[in-house]
Amino acid sequence: EFEYGSRVGAWRLLRLFKEFNYPMTLYAVAQAVAKNPEFARACVRDGHEIANHGLRWINWGELDDNEQIEMIKKAVLLLKEYSGEAPVGAYIGRGNIRTPALVSEAHKQLGLPLLWESDCYNDDVPYWSDLPQEKGLPENEKEGLLMIPYAYVTNDYKFVASSPGPGFPGSLVYEDYLKQEFDQLYREGGKIMNIPMHSRILGKPGRTNALRNFMKYISAKEGVWVCNRRDIAKHFKSKFPYVPGKMAVKRTE
Repeated sequence: EFEYGSRVGAWRLLRLFKEFNYPMTLYAVAQAVAKNPEFARACVRDGHEIANHGLRWINWGELDDNEQIEMIKKAVLLLKEYSGEAPVGAYIGRGNIRTPALVSEAHKQLGLPLLWESDCYNDDVPYWSDLPQEKGLPENEKEGLLMIPYAYVTNDYKFVASSPGPGFPGSLVYEDYLKQEFDQLYREGGKIMNIPMHSRILGKPGRTNALRNFMKYISAKEGVWVCNRRDIAKHFKSKFPYVPGKMAVKRTE
């Protein structure tokens, strides 16, 4: 099942995004990329973003800080070697509450920029987070960490998950839910809609076609920006610079 993704599904999705000229962010597990460098380089060639999804798909929750930092650094260097570009963002996925700050520390030790981190699920817009390692620095030397929230509700994993609660029973339900999510956020304006994909899941023909129908649907809407997380980060930082101790977006309830 996993091999279907790397042999077939990943390439089918890559062709779909090329058809619409839509960029995407690929959460890349470094050791998987090392085994499939041709695909990683094809993604970079087509203008997609390679992001750090960890060295291996294991539970990081019990690792100490130094172990996490070393694994993050190894992942960054492997991704740079096999894809041709160093990641500027990360979603580890199985870390702990300290992981985002440790990703930032790992990048500082490597001397490589970090634009965003996505180990959070708590908003529909990006926001700034203060870094504990910057607590004693002068205000003008603090950089903070931009968090771009991830989402599970639109995740294609619901095709195969039975817990917690029912998943997507078929492609039509998946397509309809994406449209429902989009329509609400479109009315509100200025929000992010995540569409998490796994090549072994959404890369199956009927599911890919459902995604294609959704892409056709939003391509007819005015003012929709389909982009990767790298571009979101650059745009957000230009509009809402980091201010220590404060979120960058004012909310009205």
